[in-house]
Amino acid sequence: MKALRRHWPRIAITLLPVLLALAHSTGLWRLGAIDRLDHQIYDTRLRATMPRTTDPRVVIVDVDEASLARQGQWPWARDKLARLTEELTVRQQVAVLGFDVMFIEPDRSSGLDKLRQIASGPLRGVPDLSAGIERLASALDNDAIFAGALEGHRVALGYYFTRTEKPIAKGRLPAAPLLAPEAFPPGRDHATAWNGFGANLPVLATAAPSSGFVNTLVTSVDDGLIREAPLIARYEGSQGQGGYYESLGLAVYRLAKGMPPVLPAFASGGDAPRLESLLVGGLRIPVDENASMQIPFRGPGGASGGSFRYVAAADVLEGRLAPDELKDMIVFVGATAPGLQDLHATPLGAGFPGVEVHANVVSALLDQRLLAIPDYAAGYEVLSVLVAGIVLALGLSLLPATRAVLLGMATLVLLVGLNAWLYQVHSLVLPVASALAMAALAFILNMGWGYFIESRARRGLVRLFGTYVPPQLVDEMLTDPGRYSMRAESRTMTVMFCDMRGFTCLSEQMAPTELQAFLNTVFSRLADVISAHRGTVDKYMGDCVMAFWGAPVATPDHATLAVRAALDMAQAVRDINDAQRAAGHPEISVGIGINSGVMCVGDMGSAARRSYTVVGDAVNLASRLEGLSAHYGVEIVASGATRELAPGCLWQELDSVLVKGRAQAVAVYTPLAADTRAPGSAAQAQTEQLQRWGQVLAAYRRQDWAAGRNLLDPLLAADAKKVLYQLYAQRLASMALRPQDPEWDGATRFETK
Repeated sequence: MKALRRHWPRIAITLLPVLLALAHSTGLWRLGAIDRLDHQIYDTRLRATMPRTTDPRVVIVDVDEASLARQGQWPWARDKLARLTEELTVRQQVAVLGFDVMFIEPDRSSGLDKLRQIASGPLRGVPDLSAGIERLASALDNDAIFAGALEGHRVALGYYFTRTEKPIAKGRLPAAPLLAPEAFPPGRDHATAWNGFGANLPVLATAAPSSGFVNTLVTSVDDGLIREAPLIARYEGSQGQGGYYESLGLAVYRLAKGMPPVLPAFASGGDAPRLESLLVGGLRIPVDENASMQIPFRGPGGASGGSFRYVAAADVLEGRLAPDELKDMIVFVGATAPGLQDLHATPLGAGFPGVEVHANVVSALLDQRLLAIPDYAAGYEVLSVLVAGIVLALGLSLLPATRAVLLGMATLVLLVGLNAWLYQVHSLVLPVASALAMAALAFILNMGWGYFIESRARRGLVRLFGTYVPPQLVDEMLTDPGRYSMRAESRTMTVMFCDMRGFTCLSEQMAPTELQAFLNTVFSRLADVISAHRGTVDKYMGDCVMAFWGAPVATPDHATLAVRAALDMAQAVRDINDAQRAAGHPEISVGIGINSGVMCVGDMGSAARRSYTVVGDAVNLASRLEGLSAHYGVEIVASGATRELAPGCLWQELDSVLVKGRAQAVAVYTPLAADTRAPGSAAQAQTEQLQRWGQVLAAYRRQDWAAGRNLLDPLLAADAKKVLYQLYAQRLASMALRPQDPEWDGATRFETK
């Protein structure tokens, strides 16, 4: 929870794209750019998954430019189309023939109408002229000839619907609609509605066993691409019977399958259930709100696209195909000549033949390769945006930069991968653009906030503290830069002074450059030890280094860390002396004073020069204790306050002292080890010595000089060179010559700093 509170502005800025994407996915504020991106993703996915193989069951007889050059300009005479039909249905024995061509106007190319006008006009007095013309009518009526070629064969003609303010109706619709209006529940539009049409001549519409509309729908007004094909459309005009009519693709498919019935299937629930699919025999075809199916194109369009075999219409008319070469195939007759204006824009290109759109519909129905936009698509979109948005808002804000980048990439990959899997395996078309756009924008905003806002705070923190705070503490501070500042505050901390002894001798025996290099080496070693124990180097004062623990990062075990650092610093100096001794150089020693207590820490100094430091009485006491180390013959002197905060260390009490500037005596100690749990007989002997030493101090403080001397003698015998024991031996001998002082408190007074 602390991390959430600390990063709430960054989390909030990351959630802004989530709210925007939710507004789009719920329909509160549709964003055209997101819809266009969804269409582009759909197109890319479609192109990537197309089979790109030729369907041998469907053939396109193409009225191409070569056919127009050889057979004459369009429209061709209906007797020529009758020959084309007879060649395909009789000689080639095709399974189904579909015309993506409309025959709205009568064919007057035979001259029959002119002959009738002449017979009834200037030559109406010629005997038997009109009767002779009528005897020739059956041979000259191209529409009747074409109708005769259509009869008795599985042929579907195309027509188109229109919607205008003043409905226009030409030709004749099929005798009855595919589905009556009563087949659909009221309360919503289940398909695109039209009020006019351009259909075939009645003689042709009656002769053909089936017909279907050729209208296509443009999914997006922005790009004008055809991605779906309506399977049924509602006609509500006054000419013809109202109801739901089938498309040319569906009509051809039903002819190929023996004209199975079509039943609508609706989504469950609601007063006005949505049309979900069409049941054609045993095939369930998913449809959208326009009763359209998504077109799963096989591949690029045209004769060179390779999805379907293209045969020039002229080759068919001229008998260039072998008999039965197209037997049992589904054949569409259509035009690809640019002048006939039946080329459309699809995800596969701008010049896609309209006839091949219908061929793709039939091929998909035959393969049952059907794409579905489920009724829960909007819910899926909302859920994906919510889940991905929350994961990114929390993960990008709380994780380190590298892991955050990996999380962002993984989220994008997961969104795309899940969507692609549902499309490829389950044929589900689900929106993903809003989630992807949200994830990308959330990542940019989050990383931008992190770099420009939080990183600026981090850089400022590094600039303030990086020169004297250990790197590991700086790293901890960077997790929450707002908690740290240079503002002064009072804290319970531990401060250390470490003074180098023997410096004067060194300066006399070493050249300045050598002395500089040596001091740098010593201070570097000591600073490394301090940093390793999470201490902050305050300053260097000549041959003295000052450090403290507990700021800027609060450290509960600051006293223990300081004591361990002091022990390691003393060992580091001994290691340096080993090298000095081997090189024939003079040795050095250190005195370390440690105290714990309340002190003021912060940015202090003048306007010209400031530093992050500690001040206070506790700091002054540590400085005084450092000066006592030589007096007691130890390297480290710590106050009783430090000892109480570091009970895990092994301590030996030195004295009770009253230093200059203080009115109360302070108990001082020296640490012998960083851990009281030292194993073995040596530890037991040391424990016994410390117990005896405690008895010595007790006798000393109650002015029992003889008992103190008797207790001290075994310690001197065991370690005669120990300055502390020698010091107390001298004190006991001196005190024995004086009378007891009832006001003596056992404290030693030091009048110098």
